[in-house]
Amino acid sequence: AEILGLIGPNGAGKTTVFDLLSGFTSPDGGRVLMGGVDVTRWSPERRAREGMGRSFQSARLFPALTVRETVAVASDRHLEVRDPLSSVFALPVARDAEQAMWSRVDELLELTGLVAFADSPVSELSTGTRRIVDIACGLAEGPRVLLLDEPATGISMHETERLGPLLRWLRDTTGTALLVVEHELGLVSEVADRLVAIEAGSIVASGPPAEVVAHPRVVASYLGTDRAGETSARSLLGSADPHVGDHP
Repeated sequence: AEILGLIGPNGAGKTTVFDLLSGFTSPDGGRVLMGGVDVTRWSPERRAREGMGRSFQSARLFPALTVRETVAVASDRHLEVRDPLSSVFALPVARDAEQAMWSRVDELLELTGLVAFADSPVSELSTGTRRIVDIACGLAEGPRVLLLDEPATGISMHETERLGPLLRWLRDTTGTALLVVEHELGLVSEVADRLVAIEAGSIVASGPPAEVVAHPRVVASYLGTDRAGETSARSLLGSADPHVGDHP
């Protein structure tokens, strides 16, 4: 499974691409394919059922719920038994399904390093930890591909440094492909196997992170056209290890 990074200046169309892929916006032309299947006319709900997950720039979580309860809500659609009468009368088949769900929730908390926060209300978490909870909720849906919209927005430098290795670990462990829109070049260059840079809705560069970030159009978009800007772009990659994949 690949981690694909999508970069570009503000207004380049990155979030619009996500809206097109996830079905919230209809394309004027072309097709959206998932696993070789044309999903262009599918609703967002159907795309989600078939394996497309998405997070948003602002984590949309229930502040009064605990972390464990929040991930459980995201896992609910995978319950094998949805008969309310079975739940009301606590029939064995319902108990088994619920137990399996809670086991899955605990597995996700362990996987994302959230066990210590399991019983904490979401409202008490830092922005960075809420981002991780949002990612855990996305993984709870069992996606084949997970779209992450600027996961580093609003989080501290320390939290950003932890996020890159975590994303690669999750990809390697779950086999879920990731499409990451991110304005933070250091993070996306570290985590992505391949970058696509867009400007005004058009692709200006695509390929290995080192090549894309050093592309003149990308340097001009992010850092200006002077020599110092080009050096700064290269320094972003100098500290990023493209092979980072260990669990943080």
